[in-house]
Amino acid sequence: MCGIIGYVGNKNVINILIDGLKSLEYRGYDSAGIAYRTCNRIEIIKASGKIKSLEGKLKKDVYGNIGIGHTRWATHGKPDEKNCHPHRQGKFTIVHNGIIENYESLKRLLIKNGYKFKSETDSEVIAALLDKLYKEKPDILKVLVQIKNLLVGSYALGILCDDIPNTLYAIRKDSPLIVGLSEKENFIASDVPAILKYTDKYIIIKSNEIIEINEKVNIYDDKLEKINKEILTFEGNITQAEKNGYDHFMLKEIHEEPEAIKNTIKPFLKYGLDSLIENMPIFEKYANIIIVGCGSAYHAGLIGKNLIEKYANIRSDVYIASEFRHQKVFTDENTLVILISQSGETADTLACLRKANELGLDTLAIVNVIGSSLAREASKTIYINAGPEISVATTKAYLAQIAILSLIALTIGNTRNLISDKKALEIIASFEDVPFILETLINEDYKGIAKTIYRKDNCFYIGRGVDYAISLEGALKLKEIAYITSIAYPAGELKHGTISLIDKGTNVIAVVTDKNIAEKTINNIKEVKARGAFITLITTDKLDEDFEWADNKIIIPNSNDFTNPIIASIPIQLIGYECAKLRGCDIDKPRNLAKSVTVE
Repeated sequence: MCGIIGYVGNKNVINILIDGLKSLEYRGYDSAGIAYRTCNRIEIIKASGKIKSLEGKLKKDVYGNIGIGHTRWATHGKPDEKNCHPHRQGKFTIVHNGIIENYESLKRLLIKNGYKFKSETDSEVIAALLDKLYKEKPDILKVLVQIKNLLVGSYALGILCDDIPNTLYAIRKDSPLIVGLSEKENFIASDVPAILKYTDKYIIIKSNEIIEINEKVNIYDDKLEKINKEILTFEGNITQAEKNGYDHFMLKEIHEEPEAIKNTIKPFLKYGLDSLIENMPIFEKYANIIIVGCGSAYHAGLIGKNLIEKYANIRSDVYIASEFRHQKVFTDENTLVILISQSGETADTLACLRKANELGLDTLAIVNVIGSSLAREASKTIYINAGPEISVATTKAYLAQIAILSLIALTIGNTRNLISDKKALEIIASFEDVPFILETLINEDYKGIAKTIYRKDNCFYIGRGVDYAISLEGALKLKEIAYITSIAYPAGELKHGTISLIDKGTNVIAVVTDKNIAEKTINNIKEVKARGAFITLITTDKLDEDFEWADNKIIIPNSNDFTNPIIASIPIQLIGYECAKLRGCDIDKPRNLAKSVTVE
């Protein structure tokens, strides 16, 4: 959430800030602004709405070589121009990603000291507090050490000070921030895509580190001692973050899923069962597994739970991260906590990791972004290697998360002699077929099915067991990108109240891939059909029969319990995409949503 870009160098900063903000649009935002130094003064230009509204307000033929920019996702105050960043108080201009929990008490103190506020935000309070501390002790590095001890909450800050005209400062706690490095110019940014047009070299900044950037970069700890940091090289390129002819990033990323799955499974299955066991963590000691995630990561966790319990015979509990962190959890030294996040910066999931660490539990992070906070702070990390994902609605990262959880279940089942070597090798061989199956399904036409669904504002997804977990993700896709009120329900639970909502023409999408409970689910489908529901059935070729009651039917190739959930995800993603397209929605940047949810 929120995007930050900052620049110091010898080029015109305005173009660089706008380029950077456009590269961060995928994070979700409702207003944007920039601040830059020109003619010995700071100019601030802000606009509600999209970046094109900001561009329309920019002055022509203006030059500056240092500045900061921001895309805001509203938390405190309306998404209007007064609440838009950057904010300025006294000699300080700042942009902020995160939430300051004690801003109200700080604001009252600052008002008593003569400060007046133009916005409703917690962020403007930071600028005023910086100014107050600087007046008391005009040493900016010491002020940054001091302010870190006064702010409660999460933040990534880009800071300009009037007295130090050619230097950009930054600090962070919990919210993500990187430093980009290039010859005679340097950057700060929320994420790598913002700098890729100019450099592929970057440094990951840890919480509580202080950054000072001019013609060079200095990084300090909270004792103001310099820190040497590893310079990383982004292994992809800017074309991976471009649409490459596709209408939307989401569609591009769906088409990248076959390659993404190859990249995810390759390190584990390169040499068959031996490389799987060698590259996976050791799970022998664990009698309980807790899986934590938000949104799609939570849904992937539910699929993992089904497989781990069925094939590894280990109790597995799945928690929504925002709930897990605030409730009593029963654990012992034989408990493993698995935390799933595409970005590795999801605030609620990070809080759960820290809770698990405080409890002395072993933790395993399943993440996409190398060097992210979750990856650094967990006991063990598995990278899904799905590549950059720009669309807010996750697709290839979700499939890669399922693949890793499936391989974890296979590993534990085999090492506990619950899955024979022969059976394990058969399952491994089936994973190698998955990319081809995905490519075949992706190239099928889902427009016709979407046309039977998109006009209505309500839809039900139903399934049992792992099919219910798949249904949850399907319902989320319709909600988040097509704005259709879509509810996933365990198929057998509908008759306990919710079936009252079914009437003639109600859209019901039924997922039936598990042969062991297929008959029960089909009985539930017939119950809603009898009440007039319009049925779209997603099932396997092994289970396919006449099913004359199905109004639409999508047949996927049957594989096995470990790979069917990956395969079945393609239709639910493309149904959501095509419905959103027919409804004229902003598919890559749905309203009110953000890609990386770095606030609680």
